[in-house]
Amino acid sequence: MKTNAARLLDSLGIAYEVREYEVDPDDLAAESVARKVSMPPEQVFKTLVARGDRHGVCFAVIPGNTQLDLKALAKLSGDRGIDVVPLKDVQPLTGYVRGGVTALAARKAYPVFADETIELFDTISISAGVRGAQIVLAPADYLRAVGATLGTIAKEKE
Repeated sequence: MKTNAARLLDSLGIAYEVREYEVDPDDLAAESVARKVSMPPEQVFKTLVARGDRHGVCFAVIPGNTQLDLKALAKLSGDRGIDVVPLKDVQPLTGYVRGGVTALAARKAYPVFADETIELFDTISISAGVRGAQIVLAPADYLRAVGATLGTIAKEKE
């Protein structure tokens, strides 16, 4: 399966593996995806779309077993306040549907903020841009491809 995200990685000469999985539309949780692609949830990173009051839309990339720390993301992005965009706005902004959002080859190149734990692993998994496919690659390659800023933006799920 070749997605726009995979084509972008190809154009950058970045090695990756696509892992396809069975989609359950009622369970798009990162933990479920992690099980299906045989990786621990902390190595499967989910991409959320947020909007800050000063700098607008951005992507937040956090481990699948955590939740976004909005205060930390606001501080890292230079915004006073920031919130996750409503689901209805995700596709018009990014070109991707829930469960298939990735910062790679999105409709617009929004700033990307990634949780610093991304660097703890040899490989990570991120959405390939469609439901049912994940891209496994080296974190350094992903960070370079999306021009991410690192920081502590994830916290334990409440």
